[in-house]
Amino acid sequence: MYSQFLTYCLMICQLSVGIVYGQSVERTVLVATLKPHSLAEARWAMQQEPVTVTAQTSVRSAGGKHDFFSEGDYWWPDSTNRQGPYIQRDGMTNPDNFVAHRQAMIRFSRIVGALASAYVLTHDERYVRQAFRHLNAWFVDSATRMNPSLLYAQAIKGRFTGRGIGIIDTIHLMEVAQGLRAIEQAKSVNKQSVAAIRRWFADYLTWLTTHPYGKDEMNAKNNHGTCWVMQVASFARLTNNDSLLTFCRNRYRNVLLPEQMAADGSFPQELRRTKPYGYSLFNLDAMTTICQILSTPTDNLWTYQTPDGRSIRQGITYLHPFVVNKASWPLKPDVMYWNDWPVAQPFLVFGAVAYKQNEWLDTWKKLDHDPQVEEVLRNLPIRNPLIWLN
Repeated sequence: MYSQFLTYCLMICQLSVGIVYGQSVERTVLVATLKPHSLAEARWAMQQEPVTVTAQTSVRSAGGKHDFFSEGDYWWPDSTNRQGPYIQRDGMTNPDNFVAHRQAMIRFSRIVGALASAYVLTHDERYVRQAFRHLNAWFVDSATRMNPSLLYAQAIKGRFTGRGIGIIDTIHLMEVAQGLRAIEQAKSVNKQSVAAIRRWFADYLTWLTTHPYGKDEMNAKNNHGTCWVMQVASFARLTNNDSLLTFCRNRYRNVLLPEQMAADGSFPQELRRTKPYGYSLFNLDAMTTICQILSTPTDNLWTYQTPDGRSIRQGITYLHPFVVNKASWPLKPDVMYWNDWPVAQPFLVFGAVAYKQNEWLDTWKKLDHDPQVEEVLRNLPIRNPLIWLN
């Protein structure tokens, strides 16, 4: 009993300290929940060597060694014409497609996110130095850097050498950009490297906003359009591009929210897919991340409502019960990966902090914070909330 009493007192003291110094109870719970996993991930990340797009190539890529290449997930060989163009099987992932560059980028995001989180928790400069080994390899070093464009992503054999839809592959660079923001004031940071990395992201933003692929993706009516805004917002904040930040805020208010969300808070474009549950989670994660990135004291997207009352809070309120009890989902199960969702969805923790909703935070705490299924990781770009809420 005495030890339980001490534990209780310690918890109250920790919460009180958090409130005194401007840290909400939600943030204190966040740190307590994530700290063991974040430090374990950082220990792993400290042992990793950089691996960029130059480490592996595909004979099916129309690009060069420094170009990111991936293939459309749901495209398969035609059984009636094995040498002909691939055909689509929506929702069914072809395991033989080239995914090495995507895997390398997810690994990169995982490494930088983990090291940045560990630095936020400990202020240990070793994490910063290791992060810059990987950052420099991807964005600065001429032998290993990736070109700041996405001309050859989600190609389809016999049909397209690349597509605008492939831009969704670089959602995993958001935690890289945010990780850099979290560590850039550390003592061991090389300012020239930071400037070079920012130039890379500035160049990529130019490509995203001017190339036909980027324009096509911006105008997509579903999660692809959401993810374009989410990425551009993230990279614009890193590069201090105020005009693009304003553009993204306006697009969220005037296009994404009114055109994608139904009156009940659902996303009809996602519900009509063969994986409606997973796509609904994914699109809500992206929408809330946009609110997290773009909200300011004078322009708060968390409190914004359309004239007919639609809001991001309504979206979370709609989906949360189906996260608590997936069996209550009113549609058919997803054709693949139904058993692998939900995990610790970022919309729950971002929403809990924004609206002081302890119920959402409790749900988030109980979910899987270390998913291993590749499809889940591909659709979970925010895995280190510490660096987004710090």
